[in-house]
Amino acid sequence: MNQDAARSPGVAVVIGSGSVKCAASLGLINVLNRAGIGIDMLVGCSAGCLYATIIASGKTTADAMEMTRALWTSTITRKHNHRALLRTAFPKLFGFDSRYGLRDDTLVVQRLEAAFGDSRIENMKIPLHLTATDFANGSQAVFSRGRALDAIRASIAVPFLFSQWPIDGRLYLDGYMSDPLPVGVAMREGANIIVAMGFESPYQDDINSVGRFAFQVSAILSNNLLKSQFSFHGLAHHAEIIPIIPQFTQRIRLFDTEKIPYIIEEGERAAQEQLPYLTRLLAAQSTAAQAGIA
Repeated sequence: MNQDAARSPGVAVVIGSGSVKCAASLGLINVLNRAGIGIDMLVGCSAGCLYATIIASGKTTADAMEMTRALWTSTITRKHNHRALLRTAFPKLFGFDSRYGLRDDTLVVQRLEAAFGDSRIENMKIPLHLTATDFANGSQAVFSRGRALDAIRASIAVPFLFSQWPIDGRLYLDGYMSDPLPVGVAMREGANIIVAMGFESPYQDDINSVGRFAFQVSAILSNNLLKSQFSFHGLAHHAEIIPIIPQFTQRIRLFDTEKIPYIIEEGERAAQEQLPYLTRLLAAQSTAAQAGIA
């Protein structure tokens, strides 16, 4: 038997950036659970880090829904960071620096602490890798150890909205800036089959504030990067990659947590469409492994 094959992870689930739409990953997990398909690795980016961590910690779908409703509400962006506004207008007087965000992040950090406390990535029930972007050079950072709270907060640091987050002396911002669907992480970790759930960011209907302007710029960047990165991985992959892209007929805004049941349903629908192919891949993998043993 090939010892490398025996040690290599099987099914990896990658959850890309997508704000509350990432709750569709719960629908994907429901489908895998019903089919008796185990998950050997989870990779998360941006809000996908939140759901990847919840799933890796062993929480149920009901738990995850409740945690999302408690954590991800519009109130986390309601309080202005007045010092940042002053730094914008008077950079020399108030000392403009790299940690810049127009919204106060106190509430979101408090909610992350309530949800995850000092839980560590390396202690999760399922191997977990969370991504963010190094603010100094734009490279992708992958966190496989350390406090889950820090990695999640770093990866949801939407440019201009929340300030960059410090970890071990470096500043990090939203994971989507380097790769909104980090399939490459699962590839490097040796996954044989990668189930990748990605989302397109919504464009703003009306640009009437700095925040909406920032979201529009972010959506343009994220959507174009998603397409280019996935095309690259599709051409250069060394593992089977199964894209799961939910199709939402309803518009899903940043904090539409009341639509979570619908979002989960669409995640299930998209995953169910790919289940026959995934099942065939697993059967073929099992047959190959048995042949190796023989």
